[in-house]
Amino acid sequence: MDINKTLAKEFSLRQEQVDNTVALIDDDKTIPFIARYRKELTGSLDDQILRELYDRLMYLRNLEKRKEEIHAAITEQEKMTPEIEAAISAAVTLVEVEDIYRPFKPKRRTRASIARENGLEPLADLIMAQDNSTEPEKEAEAFVSEEKNVPDVQTAVQGAMDIIAEIISDDADVRKKLRALAGEKGQLSSKASDPEAESVYINYYEYSEVIPKVANHRVLALDRGEKEGFLKVAVVLDETSATDIILGKYIKANNACGELVRAAAEDSYKRLIFPSVEREIRSEMTANAAEESIKVFASNLRQLLLQPPLKNSVILGLDPGYRTGCKVAVIDATGKVLDTNVVYCTPGPKTNMEASKKTIRNLIQKHGVTTISIGNGTASRETESFVVDLLKEIDSPISYMVVSEAGASVYSASKLAAEEFPDYDVSLRSAVSIARRLQDPLAELVKIEPKAIGVGQYQHDMPQARMNDALSGVVEDCVNSVGVDLNTASHSLLSYIAGINASVAKNIVAYREENGRFNDRKELLKVPKLGKKAFEQCAGFLRVRDGKNPLDNTAVHPESYKAAEALINESGFTLADVAGGGISVSDSVDISSVSEKLSIGVPTLTDIIGELKKPGRDLRDELPPPLLRSGDVMEIKDLKPGMELVGTVRNIIDFGVFVDIGVHEDGLVHISQICSRFIKHPLEAVKVGEVVKVRVLEVDVKRNRISLTMRLNDEEEKKQQKQQKQSRPKREKREQKGFDASKLRNSGFRIKQK
Repeated sequence: MDINKTLAKEFSLRQEQVDNTVALIDDDKTIPFIARYRKELTGSLDDQILRELYDRLMYLRNLEKRKEEIHAAITEQEKMTPEIEAAISAAVTLVEVEDIYRPFKPKRRTRASIARENGLEPLADLIMAQDNSTEPEKEAEAFVSEEKNVPDVQTAVQGAMDIIAEIISDDADVRKKLRALAGEKGQLSSKASDPEAESVYINYYEYSEVIPKVANHRVLALDRGEKEGFLKVAVVLDETSATDIILGKYIKANNACGELVRAAAEDSYKRLIFPSVEREIRSEMTANAAEESIKVFASNLRQLLLQPPLKNSVILGLDPGYRTGCKVAVIDATGKVLDTNVVYCTPGPKTNMEASKKTIRNLIQKHGVTTISIGNGTASRETESFVVDLLKEIDSPISYMVVSEAGASVYSASKLAAEEFPDYDVSLRSAVSIARRLQDPLAELVKIEPKAIGVGQYQHDMPQARMNDALSGVVEDCVNSVGVDLNTASHSLLSYIAGINASVAKNIVAYREENGRFNDRKELLKVPKLGKKAFEQCAGFLRVRDGKNPLDNTAVHPESYKAAEALINESGFTLADVAGGGISVSDSVDISSVSEKLSIGVPTLTDIIGELKKPGRDLRDELPPPLLRSGDVMEIKDLKPGMELVGTVRNIIDFGVFVDIGVHEDGLVHISQICSRFIKHPLEAVKVGEVVKVRVLEVDVKRNRISLTMRLNDEEEKKQQKQQKQSRPKREKREQKGFDASKLRNSGFRIKQK
């Protein structure tokens, strides 16, 4: 197999794109670096496509390696034939390769292997030949032997049938056809282990659906219900259709031998093949569902991490609680902790509303607090009511937001939190985290294990290694796409920068603490264990604000500084102009000519121009700001069908989205209620963090469930769709295949046509 050609075909890419990308991967270049600084070689493939290509590359290489191992093993047994060799070469999955190897694979003792040991293989061959002149029982008499544990004819015939059953079971072609039949026409069914037991799986107590139509979230629900003992799950396949596949290949005659082969085939199907195929089908369905779930989790995580920061704000964080009170932390605009305290503003033995108000009021006045961040855990609703009442008594314009505190407790009890705040107890660390995740979600959430952030479905059921790899890749892509301030970033944030591992990240912080701030990127080369190769990978993603070279505060890579400076000079500006807020280049510039003159690719030149226009820009600033509140608190009992509200999308799953509408429970918008057009998945229409208008459909106060719709009147819906289009990856395919000229047009440049 030519792996690169296979990749080019599967991803619909030019061969040159794939060849260059694979070469860069083999040269240990990181995905963020390749995506940002090697666009000419990859045709501007984005980080998500690059990671998919990388995963597929690794799979195909593992497949080729396994093919070689199996080829060598069969050859060593002196059983290799041209047919087997061709089958190995044609196999496109690991399952197919293992099926081919099955007859030659060392086996544990089976009924068939015992029969072979007893010398019954020749009898099995005679029966399989199905010659009309062969009388099975008469032929079996010659194999009766007390010494070989074959006391009678019946034992001999049964042993021969066991051998035939295993031969049929080891037939790779039969297994492939049966697997395809099960995958196409089989049914996945479930029933209750105890029909009287109450559980969340009641919808699956009597369930059956054809396998191709089973939704991924149902697969995961069935798996969990089975694991917890509430369900019995099985694959159901029409036995006649299945055995016909086997009989069509192995029945050669309508005689006594043929009848024995038929019986052996039916035994093989029931005892050996179907249980194995069922496990494989279930395993494949689970793997596919898990992979799709991980993709949804990754997409949600990406949007959550890229939520706009609340800049230039002094934030007061509140970690709600009853018995132990609400923990308070105030941070300045850089995230530095200014003050901490504990107030008792919720029902409990120490409740003191007036004293709590006085404490919070003093902190607001003392530090100039502009925003309050409230964790959404236990006692959140009471804490929010307290804050709203307090804000009515304060003249200054202060707003608040309830933020997800998922993972805050994990972080606060971590070694990292103990190193960062050795003098604070666990609860106060949580308050700091709650404040910081509103101020800069990316910088704070990277400190938490991604799966603990809680923006997916069934995350604890996923293959942990695969999920960790996928989510870590998302965090890495987000951190590098935004960039990091070299002089303020924590070592946990720095460790996600391309080319920097945890050890080097700590060395950077240690160097900074010992020698003071970095004044230029080149100074990184003085950091222990950060060599030229690591510098090449990381330099472009690290920002030095107010340093010696204004280009150090941009995403322009040091390798392109000469080209950038030449462009600046040719445009009539200086580096000082860049430092002063950016420069503009005449829209009459011929990009192609400038590209040739500076010996730099058009995509890289375009990126440089964008950086020079807005040095130090943060891509998150272009997104809608978070939805801050200042009005009265609503409770679920206040909701009525027909009410229209504005909320924030908190989580997206296969069958809908959860929206925070300002009450303690998030409302569910079913996929059918997201928009009027048909969508296969909610991610086609919404994203985590998006502010949306909804209408209440139904409220179940007893079960704390809220049903919402985003399908408002036609005019409103069209307006929403128009706004959402701006954030949809409409040009994704064009951008994958190369440079997108519209980006230049949007930047104010005119492209001259030759």
